[in-house]
Parts: sequence; structure tokens; C-alpha cells
Amino acid sequence: MNSFVYYAFLATVITWLLTALGAGVVIFFKSPAQKIMNLMLGFASGVMIAASFWSLLQPAIERAETVSRLPAYLVAAIGFVFGAVFMWASDKIVTFAAKRADSMQGKPDERLSRIIMLVLSITLHNIPEGLAVGVAFGALGRGEFDPEGLMGAITIALGIGLQNFPEGAAVSLPLRREGYSRKKAFLWGQASGMVEPVAGFIGALLVVYVEALLPYALAFAAGAMILVAVHELIPECQKGKENSPYFATMGIVAGFTVMMVMDIMLG
Repeated sequence: MNSFVYYAFLATVITWLLTALGAGVVIFFKSPAQKIMNLMLGFASGVMIAASFWSLLQPAIERAETVSRLPAYLVAAIGFVFGAVFMWASDKIVTFAAKRADSMQGKPDERLSRIIMLVLSITLHNIPEGLAVGVAFGALGRGEFDPEGLMGAITIALGIGLQNFPEGAAVSLPLRREGYSRKKAFLWGQASGMVEPVAGFIGALLVVYVEALLPYALAFAAGAMILVAVHELIPECQKGKENSPYFATMGIVAGFTVMMVMDIMLG
């Protein structure tokens, strides 16, 4: 088996561990300062937006020009839209699951509904994030070794790992506030990232052995990441911004700038 498949698995294990590290903050306190959480989420969204273009869409277009019979712009558009639709469908599934859980109890249980929505939404959107890392490392297995490509893959894993930290906290801290023990809140928080190594391994395998799939997979991951950043992380980081209206926004700018500089320098 191609060694880069194992590298993809290792990288996504690290992103999972960063999720667990974020979930671990519940051991020390119930809720961090709102400004700090907003800054972290803003930084994460900026990282994801930058990574979506420089580390995913741009390579997707370049690959499509060499391996696809369709125009490169069409390949990128198809993959990007499908990635966004996948995340939209995931959100619908979460909503349906929450409603079903309510109906099974005979009356709405808002606490249970919130918990289901929280855990499933973050778990489901971790799937394309794992795919993004897997695709990036799997692409290195096509042709000659590319040091710049390797640094690009590491950059994607780093970006996703950075935004996984606040996500782990975003699961464990609300569970703790709902009355769960620190241990249970931590276990649920870190479990939301366990799908990433599986998705990363599968994504790397598919890309290594199905070359034509690569540009679509890269664009798919970009679409999924953009939807998550715009629909979930950015609105979340703007909560309670009245006292510091630009605090989280500067986090977005900083995250985008750091990821952009890293991608351009290393790739």
C-alpha cells in the first residue's frame, strides 16, 4: 500500500488529537471567556477559507487541466458544489434526527435535541475535513515525490487541526453546562473527531488508485470547508460582539493571512 496513505492516516490522527485537546479544556472550567472563544473560531474560519483556495481549489484546477476531459473550471465547480451540498444535506440529517428523537419521547426534549444537533453536526462535518487531509496526502502518491506538495498537505492538516481545537471545546463545554460530568463531556467532545482518521484513510486510498477522482475530491473538500466556515464558524464567532465588534473579525483576517502566507511560502 502506498506510504502516503499511512501518512494521511497519521495526519488525521493528529487532527483528532487536537480535537481531544480542545475538548480537554472542560476539565479546567465550564466556559472560557466569550472573546477568546470568538477569536479562536474566527481564526479557524480564516484558516479554512484560505486553505480552501490555495491548498484545495487551485491544485484541483491544475490537476483537472492534465487528467480530465472536461474543462478545468467545470471540474472545480462540480466538485465544489457537491461538497457544499454534502454539508447542507448533513445538516438536514442532523435536524431530522433531532426531531425523531423528540417524537420518540412523546414530547419535545429541547435539551436532548440540542445535544444531538451539537454532536452530530460537528461529527458529520469532520468527515469532509478528514477527506481533505486524506486527499492532500494521497495526491502525493501520484507520480514523483513533490516536496512542495508535501508541505501543502502538512499545511492543510495544520489548518484543520487548528480549527479542530475550538470545535472540541464547542462540544464538551456546552455538554458540561447541560449537567454532564467532566469525563462524559470530554469523551463526547473528542469522539466528534474520531471520524477524521477513517475519512482521511479512505480519501487517500481513493485518490492514490483513482487519479481522475483527484480534482473532484480536492474541490469537494473545498466546498465542504467553505460552507462550514461561512455557515457555522463565522456566525458563531460573532456572538456577543457588542463590546468588541471587530475582535472576532480580526481573528478571521489573522487566520486567513497566516494560512495564505504559509501556502504561498511553502507551495
